[in-house]
Amino acid sequence: MTEITRRATLAGAAASALLPFAKTSPAHAAAPLADKQNASFYRYNVGTHQVTVVCDGVATVNLTDNYAAGASKDDINKVFAEHHLPTDKVTHTFNPVVVNTGPKLVVIDTGLGPDQFTQSKGKVGQFHNNLTAAGIDRAAVDTVVISHFHGDHINGLLATENKPAFPNAEIMVPAVEWKFWMDDGEMSKGMGNPILENNFKNIRRVFDALGRKVTQYESGKEVAPGITSVASPGHTPGHNSFIVASGNEKVLVQVDITAGAAFLFVKHPEWNIASDVDKPLAQQTRRKLYDMAIAEKMPIQAFHAAFPGLVRVEKEKDGSGYRWIPSIWNASL
Repeated sequence: MTEITRRATLAGAAASALLPFAKTSPAHAAAPLADKQNASFYRYNVGTHQVTVVCDGVATVNLTDNYAAGASKDDINKVFAEHHLPTDKVTHTFNPVVVNTGPKLVVIDTGLGPDQFTQSKGKVGQFHNNLTAAGIDRAAVDTVVISHFHGDHINGLLATENKPAFPNAEIMVPAVEWKFWMDDGEMSKGMGNPILENNFKNIRRVFDALGRKVTQYESGKEVAPGITSVASPGHTPGHNSFIVASGNEKVLVQVDITAGAAFLFVKHPEWNIASDVDKPLAQQTRRKLYDMAIAEKMPIQAFHAAFPGLVRVEKEKDGSGYRWIPSIWNASL
């Protein structure tokens, strides 16, 4: 009993000894809210190839009435609610990748570019800065492979003042995509459609600044060591995805098979984002590629999935759609 009382007394004395310091400690001043994220990149290996996912940023916009063909705003908000997400808002994530094959340093798509970085106050267009943070020199890039010609994939080909962002790289573009978007007749037919008209104008702005110095590639061909293009039309006429393979390992870089708030079109492949040029074909393509990834047990690197965008895909039990499962696979760090 005496020992317990003694311990309690000592503990009380120690606590009392700290009180003067607590009373005289200065109050913490209020700090402004931070407005920057940490640099976002993530690395993993595919055999002897190293993949670096380099985030271009995240944008949240209001949900429009025509966001998805085949779905109402109520339909979309129901999916958002099921995923514990805010309704009436759409979040877009942008994930270009860099593949170090050993012989070649290859960039697949380039993000929204420095102009959008300035306009969005750094929310998007982060690709160039995050490349630097990841220790990747743009001047050391050997090849830039473009999947299709929407602005979030080609604008980063230009640095500030419309100078080439990858001055020593060969710029590779899909032949079918080039033929369609560079055709004056197709451009004339697209005038009056805001999405198509803006695309045509932006595409020519970007590639004219590069002197239209590009190498056209065919689908189904190897565009760099261990990187094979896969025809995936519908979102645009010449859209391509890619299989990165080394040894017994491979990953599907799916780009815009599902775009925008991509998980919507994973769950509901019968819906189409407004920018899908050929909507029925886009639906066929996404089912074809997802069924292939499932059959081959192939992980997917998704351009518009939540960073870092590495997922696996499974069919829903009722067979109507699919679902993504986030995957941490063979990380090298």
